[in-house]
Amino acid sequence: MELGVFSLSDIYPDSPDTAASRIDDIISYGILAEQHGLDVYGIGEHHTRQFAVSSPAVVHAAIARATQRIKLTTTASVLSVLDPVRVYQDFATLDLVSHGRAEIIAGRSAFAEPFALFGEDIAQLDDLFAEKLDLLLRLREQKPLTWEGRFRPPLHEAEVNPPAHGDLPVWVAVGGTPSSALRAGRLGLPMALGLIGGTIDHAKRLIDLYRSAGREAGHPAERLTVGITSHFYVGQSQEQALEEFYPYYHRYLSPETNGGRGFYVDRPTMQAMASRRGALIVGGPREVSEKILEMRSVLGIDRFLGQVDLGGMPQQMVRDSIQRFGDDVAPAVRHVLAT
Repeated sequence: MELGVFSLSDIYPDSPDTAASRIDDIISYGILAEQHGLDVYGIGEHHTRQFAVSSPAVVHAAIARATQRIKLTTTASVLSVLDPVRVYQDFATLDLVSHGRAEIIAGRSAFAEPFALFGEDIAQLDDLFAEKLDLLLRLREQKPLTWEGRFRPPLHEAEVNPPAHGDLPVWVAVGGTPSSALRAGRLGLPMALGLIGGTIDHAKRLIDLYRSAGREAGHPAERLTVGITSHFYVGQSQEQALEEFYPYYHRYLSPETNGGRGFYVDRPTMQAMASRRGALIVGGPREVSEKILEMRSVLGIDRFLGQVDLGGMPQQMVRDSIQRFGDDVAPAVRHVLAT
């Protein structure tokens, strides 16, 4: 089972952070994650000034040159508005820079702003994503490609350069929509499920749909890989973790932060979400270890990624969480799974 962390690179107007300082922090977190034995590091992609990173491949290239082992993924690439040819080129280049550690998690976008920025019609979101995902997957074959679709010019005997180091992994990001889980299963692609609310039992329904669709499409069980992403903090103890994390979690989810799209969460609600079957992964090393193992047992997940910095968390708080995850949680989880 793979364990890792990720950042969505959020920035707050009342903080001293800038895009430059946040990118420096995010690079340092990726290096630290490898130093403490984690398997995967993810960076999200956004296209407004409320976030620092619009090109994860560029930031990951900086991390790649300072690391040797950790996988470098996106959470997630906004494929609906991007040219799949360029996405493939960027991540194939990152794959060469990192000697085979690049991944793409392809998503549809939870925000409307990128559609206006790139001139795509949000009313055609599902068709855009389906067509662009199809082209991205075809590009991985590295043969002269002839292709035609509705949303970009056709390709005729095209050879896209550079070829990746190997078979560039492509996952599908699923936020909770059954149709997205079914698509990932039918294609036999790994699914990265965002668990940001509800319970483990809600996630199980989507994962069961995904695996059922994959089996019906004839894909072997070993191809039907599932990862979970969740809000996350490892403190010294359960009580201390909840107390420290709450102000940042409250701000991160609030409507003011999310342009009216968020909600207010109070402390009792957060505490309920951090319970054994809740979606929130916050606690001391023991509680976080137990919860990840519970997900493994109930959901059969192959990967867990925790959103390690959100709501303007101080750098030292983030670094301490990464260190505890790598030094205390990961060995405990691996020990139980090995025995």
